[in-house]
Amino acid sequence: MTLRIDIGGLPSGRLRFAASPLAELTAMLHVLAEPAHHPQLAGWAADVWAGLRPELAEQLREAEFLWRSSRADFLVPARPRQTLAEELDDVDRIDDETYVTAALVTTCGSNRVHFGAPSPLADATARERALDLAQARGALQEAFAERLLADPAAVRARVRHTLEQCAEAFFDAAWADVAVRLATDLRLKDDLLKRQGIGAALASVSRAVTLAPDGNRIIVDKLQDNATTAHGSGVTFLPSVFGRPHLVVVHAPGWQPVVQYPVAEASPSEPVSLETVTLRLEALAHPVRLRLLRTLARGPHTTGELAHAWDLTSPEVSRHLAVLRRAGLLTARRHGRYVRHSLNLPDLTALGADLLTAILR
Repeated sequence: MTLRIDIGGLPSGRLRFAASPLAELTAMLHVLAEPAHHPQLAGWAADVWAGLRPELAEQLREAEFLWRSSRADFLVPARPRQTLAEELDDVDRIDDETYVTAALVTTCGSNRVHFGAPSPLADATARERALDLAQARGALQEAFAERLLADPAAVRARVRHTLEQCAEAFFDAAWADVAVRLATDLRLKDDLLKRQGIGAALASVSRAVTLAPDGNRIIVDKLQDNATTAHGSGVTFLPSVFGRPHLVVVHAPGWQPVVQYPVAEASPSEPVSLETVTLRLEALAHPVRLRLLRTLARGPHTTGELAHAWDLTSPEVSRHLAVLRRAGLLTARRHGRYVRHSLNLPDLTALGADLLTAILR
């Protein structure tokens, strides 16, 4: 599975590396929402949660769908600014239609809200579909989607206020150190780009990012099998300290392509028994099971949602899930009439950083 970004005819100056306070704050919020994805930052996450005011903690939980399993596109800026406030001002300039669509993609689940479809702000059928999809993801998602569709301005203002409070609570203190590390990485990337060209710069971003032999496409190893174009707008690369091991790519129609890549070092994995490794590697040997795991890395899914995502039958998905559960790689939990399957991230981590990075990418 690859994501292809067409850069044919793009001037070299339109490929740029820059630091984004908003994107890094979003990465921190993802760590707080999914600390198991980031074992090396679990202590930091615990300390932050312990120090948050109850009101802010509640606000983070009610909006976490914007950054938990995937990132809302408007939180990963294509035109980074020097300050968080400036980037939040840019978000405020986005029209309600664009903002709501991007928010619903993360709330309802990826690939479930389509660009160019009727707007749920104006079309009753589209609104009901969005609410049904949000309900299937959980009661909190449904409540957030209802508020967003009923009063976009109020939700947008509340989200901005939440992010501003995060700056005061923990981001500003962390950013002082992070900005230095990002600046160091940016100097290296800019030097590679000037001296050795785009291929060398991309190779330093991630082994999952390559330049096609014809030089006209950037190839990204991602769950999506999709293509986008950078004509006229360019491609922005954002380094992240808190983002490891994720490689985040904005590629939806109407958005400038953005790649947020990790610069932090991975921590070594804990050893596990050979018998356990063998059992799990056998479970991972089937390509469909790997695809299911990469989908589940975005968050818990039901069997029906996984079948829909990969155009499989529910019995087929159930058989693959049973193999993964026997290997201890999945957990299942009932929520009302839905049974949601989740990754067992600690045991996936034990198999090694490369596997974890490939699944979480």
